[in-house]
Amino acid sequence: MRRIGIDVGGTNTDAVLVTESGVARAVKTPTTEDVTGGVLKALQDLVAAAGESLGRIDAVMLGTTHFTNAVVQRRGLVKTAALRIGLPASAALPPFVDWPRDLAAQVDGGVYMIEGGHEYDGRPLVPFDRRAMRDVAKRIADSGARAVGLAAIFSPLNAACETEAAEILREEAPDVVITRSHDLGRIGLLERENATLLNACLSDLARRTTRAFEDAMRDSGVEAPLYLTQNDGTVMRAAFAEAFPVYSFASGPTNSMRGAAYLTGLDDAMVADVGGTTTDVGHLRRGFPREANSAVEIGGVRTLFRMPDLLSIGLGGGSLVQPEPLAVGPQSTGYRLPDEALVFGGERLTMTDIAVAAGLAQIGDPERVGQLDRALVASAVARSAEMVAEAVDRMKVDAAPLPLIAVGGGAFLVPERIEGISEVVRIGHQAVANAVGAAIAQVSGEVDQIFSETSRQAALDGAQRLAEDRAVRAGADAASLSTVEVEDLPIAYLPGHSLRVRVRVVGDIA
Repeated sequence: MRRIGIDVGGTNTDAVLVTESGVARAVKTPTTEDVTGGVLKALQDLVAAAGESLGRIDAVMLGTTHFTNAVVQRRGLVKTAALRIGLPASAALPPFVDWPRDLAAQVDGGVYMIEGGHEYDGRPLVPFDRRAMRDVAKRIADSGARAVGLAAIFSPLNAACETEAAEILREEAPDVVITRSHDLGRIGLLERENATLLNACLSDLARRTTRAFEDAMRDSGVEAPLYLTQNDGTVMRAAFAEAFPVYSFASGPTNSMRGAAYLTGLDDAMVADVGGTTTDVGHLRRGFPREANSAVEIGGVRTLFRMPDLLSIGLGGGSLVQPEPLAVGPQSTGYRLPDEALVFGGERLTMTDIAVAAGLAQIGDPERVGQLDRALVASAVARSAEMVAEAVDRMKVDAAPLPLIAVGGGAFLVPERIEGISEVVRIGHQAVANAVGAAIAQVSGEVDQIFSETSRQAALDGAQRLAEDRAVRAGADAASLSTVEVEDLPIAYLPGHSLRVRVRVVGDIA
């Protein structure tokens, strides 16, 4: 195995070369405003550092916050038509109804609702209106919308309406990009539809971004297939990432948690990833981040699809410190930290300056912070420790003590003792754990489906086979597959001993 892992954070872009022996080389460079410039610089620095030992690279794994930032910052999004199949039901709350107004105004490319969809037991709600669907497809083609988000009532149980609607759209509007909700979300119409629309409006940015990353690889002289990391700790091929950019949401913290598990060998632990702007706290279970079971907001939009259960707080190495009254963050210098922090010759007081003055870190020129008020330094260190401890306590699910792995460039802000934590684990290469997590990522296959008229064991076996098949089609080696999560839930209100089964398997890249 010879892989390059890259993680693009808000402050730094990290790159590592990982072999069977572990982390062979690691570099850290400031993230650039255009993102791809920082990726190119990190790749070039890594190639130069490795020299002749670089060898043949099997794959490049890249994690990026680019798509999340696009939604949060309202940039790079395309007009998207929302097509809901479900009349006469669901008309009271149309698509985009719960979106922030500024985001909806930028994305809304028209709302269309037609008859169709299914009941909770899989029976048709009403017959699918094919004539209306063809008329809507023609109107969408004439509207100028560049993407379409398709959502039908209970499509995760029966996707027939979405499948047929997509076929008609391809005939009448061949130039629009189509996202089907059953490919993304779970039961829950509005949240699943929201995830679908977010994915669709990112389609153009996803295509341009993945192509730019591939260009950066070529310009650096690295020839290898490109994979993008997903928010479940696994990777997807670049072509798949173009179709499903929302799967990269929160992939950065997930990479850090996977990297922490790899570097420590711990499969069950808390993880605090302290970057330049935020600290992300999560729980490792079986070597993967615990998954959120509730709706998650992205840029103010409520969604329901697979996401890691994380708590982010505004504390990082670039967090600005206000002396009176004392305040730490959430404002941060971000990628401008090397220019604006006191220890680097800047004029803004950051937590990096506080840490250097307190002897917690050796960065920059310590003499530049030698005159800081000692009481201020002590108070800021105590406040940051309280913030980390509170976040960890909120993310623990029981009182049993667990180890806490401190990673990220600002890991020096994690205190040595935290109530409810058995020990704070610090490791080599902790500053680039996110890139390490990207480099060692595997391929996954997941199934979340309802089975009826069958036994529990047959349903579990069927879901297992489907998940394994999806993983293999995604590029996994069938011989390396292992199951990381199995969940089954009897559904009393469905006939035929119905059972909802969720299975996730992972495997090495074939």
